[in-house]
Amino acid sequence: MPTVPASSASTATRPGWLPALGPEVVAGGTWFRVRSHDADALEVCLPDGGAERRVALARGDDGLWSALVEGVGPGTRYGLRAHGRYAPEEGLFFQPDVLLVDPYARAIDGAHRVVVADPVAAGGGARPLVPWADTVVHELHVRGHTRLHPAVPPSLRGTYAGLAHPAVVDDLRRLGVTAVELLPVHEFATEASVAARGLRNYWGYSTLGYLAPHAGYSATGADGGQVAEFRAMVRTLHAAGIEVLADVVFNHTCEGGPGDPTRAFRGLDNRAWYWLDPERPGRYVDMTGCGNMLDPESPTVQELVLASLRYWYAGLGVDGFRFDLATWLGRRRDGFDMAAPLLRAIAEDPLLEGAKLIAEPWDIGPGGYRVGGFPLPYADWNGAFRDDVRDAWRGHGDLAALARRFAGSEDIYAWTGRNPLASVNFVTAHDGFTLADLVAYDRKRNDANHEGNRDGEEHNRSWGSGCDGPTGDPTVLELRGRRHRGLLATLLLAVGTPMLLAGDERGRTQQGNNNGYCQDGPLTWTDWTLDEARAGLLACTRRLLELRRTEPLLRRSSFLKDEDVDWLAADGAQMDDAGWHDGGRRALGVHVLGAAYGRPDLLIVVNVGPAPCRFALPTRDGGWSPLIDTARADGAPADGPSLHDGVDV
Repeated sequence: MPTVPASSASTATRPGWLPALGPEVVAGGTWFRVRSHDADALEVCLPDGGAERRVALARGDDGLWSALVEGVGPGTRYGLRAHGRYAPEEGLFFQPDVLLVDPYARAIDGAHRVVVADPVAAGGGARPLVPWADTVVHELHVRGHTRLHPAVPPSLRGTYAGLAHPAVVDDLRRLGVTAVELLPVHEFATEASVAARGLRNYWGYSTLGYLAPHAGYSATGADGGQVAEFRAMVRTLHAAGIEVLADVVFNHTCEGGPGDPTRAFRGLDNRAWYWLDPERPGRYVDMTGCGNMLDPESPTVQELVLASLRYWYAGLGVDGFRFDLATWLGRRRDGFDMAAPLLRAIAEDPLLEGAKLIAEPWDIGPGGYRVGGFPLPYADWNGAFRDDVRDAWRGHGDLAALARRFAGSEDIYAWTGRNPLASVNFVTAHDGFTLADLVAYDRKRNDANHEGNRDGEEHNRSWGSGCDGPTGDPTVLELRGRRHRGLLATLLLAVGTPMLLAGDERGRTQQGNNNGYCQDGPLTWTDWTLDEARAGLLACTRRLLELRRTEPLLRRSSFLKDEDVDWLAADGAQMDDAGWHDGGRRALGVHVLGAAYGRPDLLIVVNVGPAPCRFALPTRDGGWSPLIDTARADGAPADGPSLHDGVDV
């Protein structure tokens, strides 16, 4: 077990998952504990009528400053002032005129800070404990998912309470997902560059408080109500059998580069928090593209990361985490290391035992693309699945790549000792086109972001639909609908752990904007209206997820190998080397053998070409009973007898 420093001595009554730093309400007052190695003095600042009361903290060992302030209880606003040298060229940014946020505050209301009483017990309710084999992840935004929901009262829309509303929970259950992966719910702030364009950060990848639920999603106020409301949301989802995964952003903060406003970390202990250029300590090393990367080898950073994860897992009840730009977790001065202390400490922490850990396995630094390169027990976003499935459906690449991804990506995951459930399969995510836009647009349309349409990866796909963007042409709309449903089927029936972007099941569009990080409005909110096409799409998605739930052959924890599957060409013959790499072949049969599971065989026929084709069926006693047909709007198979000779796809 790697050594990661303890915060400070804990009291005998404090649960191990409560951080030792930050405010702690006790009988008669509140302890304030802050760590800073370079400060000359630290003060906690409290309201005193119309003035400010400053209380000096006493310095102890290892840069720990503390004071017991009598008469201070829950709901009291406070901030910190740090005294020391201001020498940016040396990496020192002490400015006592700047009121700083406590990095360990457990509730933040924007301009002020809030003291919150520590809960006496963990508070997420009984966990659903969904096995990985049964897991279906639904990536969604707390605010955007319910802002337009007609059954949610206006006062609750866009909030934790709104996400816990019975109508929303019922929709999740009927859809068939088992976990919601929430875009960042840590307290976050809008970057100065975004605010200067008259916009604000919507996604939340700009963290200010790693232990504080974002106050902007609270229906019950920002005086600590956001903490109780978040915990209540988790309990409600757990009661419905739905797990809660939190997207966490430890690789950088909201402070930006040295020229941006100082809010917390930089003003308290810049050299302990950030990865600085050793030749020029006034400059930050940047492997995230955000200008201010935290240092994963710093004891101060490691301490906070573990404190945050323990608190959210045991104290607030979340079931796991998705780590943004997770290559950062394994960064060392000489490159990425699968055995890096922070990466291992998270995996081996007994207080996090059972948490689902999902890596976004890349950053923009050297050797940053690490898909398949994380150790047990991490799963990771399979970017190769996204790319190869998209390529197949747009007429590029070959069927061999599609088959490898459908079979669980053994070529990517087996070498680390992981099974296919470590592959979080996805076709779309918050970052990029929605699925409806993926099949409708050849070029991104991000003008609303006021960056000259230079932001957002291009992903020029040339879908061959004959029309880029909105159209009323029924032929084009039918082709797009088939591709949309076909991509959903490929995702939800493939071996691995599927992740479905919220709204893709009902045709949500961002009108070609593939980088909605700064768009907080109907463009990015879930549209709950259903016309005939969207209703059919929703029904098809539910049908696919029900098939996955009830069919063990689709929820396997082993890769599809030769003894498990026959790969078939359109004429019914086994695929051979020439067929795998013949770009003219666009149909593939996946004949999954069920005898080892005591199940009937399952046949999945995929046609990724633009034109229909006739697919010869394997001989089977009694023929084949169709279960789903994505050529139809709702995915329901046509009524009729069993199929024997062939099927049109």
